[in-house]
Amino acid sequence: MVVILSAVQGFFDNYGDPRTKDWFLMSSPLPTLCICAAYVFTVKVAGPRLMANRKPMELRNVLIVYNLFQVLFSSWLFYECMMGGWWGEYSLRCQPVDYTNKPSTIRMVNICWWYYFSKFTEFMDTIFFVLRKKDRHISTLHVIHHGVMPMSVWFGVKFTPGGHSTFFGLLNTFVHIIMYAYYMLAALGPNVQKYLWWKKYLTSLQMIQFLAIMIHAFQLLFIDCNYPKAFVWWIGMHAVMFFFLFKEFYKQQYSKSSKQKVSNEKKMTANGVSQLPNGYSKQSDYYINGNGLSRPDLVHRATAGAH
Repeated sequence: MVVILSAVQGFFDNYGDPRTKDWFLMSSPLPTLCICAAYVFTVKVAGPRLMANRKPMELRNVLIVYNLFQVLFSSWLFYECMMGGWWGEYSLRCQPVDYTNKPSTIRMVNICWWYYFSKFTEFMDTIFFVLRKKDRHISTLHVIHHGVMPMSVWFGVKFTPGGHSTFFGLLNTFVHIIMYAYYMLAALGPNVQKYLWWKKYLTSLQMIQFLAIMIHAFQLLFIDCNYPKAFVWWIGMHAVMFFFLFKEFYKQQYSKSSKQKVSNEKKMTANGVSQLPNGYSKQSDYYINGNGLSRPDLVHRATAGAH
C-alpha cells in the first residue's frame, strides 16, 4: 500500500503544474477527498441525527447574508475569469493551457484556485438545509453535485489551471450569480417571494449551462488542439452527468403529472393539516411564519378520536 501511495504521489509531483504544487490543499488529493467525504457524512448521517429531536433553526438573516456573499464572490470570480483570458484573449474553439508565468496567465491560475475553494463554501447550502430540517431538499442530485465538484476542480487546478477548461468555471460562476440572487430574494420573505415566478427557469439555465459545456469540451475530439484529451472527456462527461440529473429533476418538479400531484395534495389540505388514511394527520410540509420563512414540520399528531 505504501508503495502504491508513493507511486501516486510521485505521479502528481512529476506531472502536476509546478506553479500550484505548494498551494493550499494542492499537494495531494487526499485532503480534498476527505473533506468531501466528511461533507457527505455530515449532511446525510450526522446532521439529520443531530437535528432529529430539535426544532428547525430560524436562519433568515444568516441566509440573506450568506447568499449575498455568494453573489459577490461569484461576481468577482466571473470578472477575474473574464479579465484573466476570456475577455478577448481566449478562443472558444481551442485554448491550450499556458504554463508560463506571465501576469495574465498567473491571474487565471489564481482564479482557478479560488474557484476550487468556492466549491467548499457552497457546502453551506446543504448545511443550512440540515439545520432548517429541509430534508426533502437534500436529494441525491444535490449531494452529488456539491460532493463531486471540489474533487473534480482539484484535478483541473493540479494539471490544467487555465485554458480550455476554464470555460466551465466562467459559465458556472455566471449561473451562480443569478442562482444565489434568487435565493437571497427568496429569504427576504413573502413580500418578495411573490415576484419570484421564474424559479423553474433557474433549472433550465443550469441545463443550458451543461449543454454548452458539453459542446465546448467535445469539439476538441474533432479538431487539432494542444489540450489533454483526458480532460476533454473528464469535463465533457461531467457535464453530461449533471445535464441528465438536472433534466430528471426538472421533469419531477415541473411536469404535468408532478403539478397534478401537488394540486391533489393541496386539495387534501385544510387549515395546514392534511388527513392521512391511517387516521393520523400532519401539518403541511411548510407554512409561512411571522418572519416570512418556510419551515417544515415533521411532527405527526393523532386525530381527536384515534386513541
